[in-house]
Amino acid sequence: MQQLENLTREARALANGEVVPGTAEAEVARQLQICNACRYCEGFCAVFPAMTRRLEFGQADIHYLANLCHNCGACLHACQYAPPHEFAVNVPQAMAKVRLSTYTDFAWPPSLGRLYQRNGLTVALATAGALAFFMMLTLWLKDTLWRVPALADFYAIFPHNLLVGLFAPVFLFAVLALALGVRRFWREVTPGRDYEAPALAAIQGAAAAEAATDALRLKYLDGGHGEGCNNEDDAWTLWRRRFHHATFYGFLLCFAATSVATLYHYLLGWVAPYDLPSLPKLLGAAGGVSLLVGTAGLFRLNLRRHPQHGDAAQKPMDRGFMALLFFTSLTGLGLWGARGTAVMPALLALHLGVVMALFLTLPYGKFAHGIFRSAALFKWSLEKRLPSKLQLGDD
Repeated sequence: MQQLENLTREARALANGEVVPGTAEAEVARQLQICNACRYCEGFCAVFPAMTRRLEFGQADIHYLANLCHNCGACLHACQYAPPHEFAVNVPQAMAKVRLSTYTDFAWPPSLGRLYQRNGLTVALATAGALAFFMMLTLWLKDTLWRVPALADFYAIFPHNLLVGLFAPVFLFAVLALALGVRRFWREVTPGRDYEAPALAAIQGAAAAEAATDALRLKYLDGGHGEGCNNEDDAWTLWRRRFHHATFYGFLLCFAATSVATLYHYLLGWVAPYDLPSLPKLLGAAGGVSLLVGTAGLFRLNLRRHPQHGDAAQKPMDRGFMALLFFTSLTGLGLWGARGTAVMPALLALHLGVVMALFLTLPYGKFAHGIFRSAALFKWSLEKRLPSKLQLGDD
C-alpha cells in the first residue's frame, strides 16, 4: 500500500512539473538552492545567471540548466562547499547525471536510449562489427572480398544505388529521432509558458544568432575566465575546448564532403571516384584528419579526467561515440591509401559498417548532447532579453 502511495505521489509530482525526492533532479535542486544563496560563481558561465532568475527549481528548470552546463569544472574548483564539505556541492557532476537521464527520457524510441546509455562503448563497437561482418560476408559470397577492383572504384564493390538504399533510411531515421527528441525537450523547457508570443517573436532572430555563435565557439568551455577547463591536477587547460573544436568541425567537413559529392553525382552527373584537387576530396581529407586528432585527444582527456568532474555512468556513452567517430575517420583515410589494392574491399566494408553504426546511435549518445545544449543556449539567449520570473511575479 505504501509503495502504491509513493508511486501515486511521484506521478502527481511529475504531472505538475515538480521534482521527485531522491532523484538526480532533486539533488541538483538542493545544490542550486545553496548556490543561489552564495553566488560566488555567478560570472563563470550561463548556468549561474540563469539560476539567479529563479527562487525554486522545477523539473523543466533543472533539465534546462543541466543541458546549459558545459561541465568545465570551474565552479567545482572554486566552491567552498565542494566535497569533503558537508554540503557536498558538486554542480558539474550533479548536472551530468541529469543530462544522462534527459538523453534517455527524451529519446525516441526510449528503449534504444536506455540500451545505449548502459552499454555505449560495447553497443557501438558490436554494432559496427556486426554490420562490417555482414558486408564482408556478402563480398566473400560474391568472391570479391580480396579482388582488386577496376579503376579503384568503390561503386565497383558496392553499387551506388545499393549504398543509397542502405544508408538513406538509416540517416533519415537518425534525423527523425533527433528531431522528435529535441522537440520534446524544447516543449518542456520552452519560455513560451511564461512570456507572450509577440515578446518572444521580437527577439528570436537576435537570440538565435547569439546562441549559434556561442555554440560554434564553445564559449562556455573557457572556464569563465578564458583559460579553459580544470584538468585532473586542478590546472587550467584549453585542450578540451580545442579537441572539441577539432572533432566538431572535422565532422562538419566530412558531412560537407559527402553533401558536395551527392550534388556532383545527382546534379552535375560527375560520378565518383574523385581525386585531388576535387572539393569532396579536399573537404574529406581535412575533415578526416581533424576528426582523428579531436577524438583521440578527447578520449585521452576522458581517461585522465578526475572522477568528481562528471558522471562515471556516462563514460561508456562518451567513449562509444568517440570510438565510432575515430574509426570512421581512420577507416576513411585508410581507404584513400588502399585504393587499387586487394585490401580495399574489406576496408570499405569495415568503413561502411562503422558509418552505419554511427548513424544508428547518433540520437542516443553524445551527439544528442550538442543538439540539446544548443536548444538550452537558445533558451538562455531568449530568457536574458526578457523580464525574469521574479519580475513577472512582482508585477
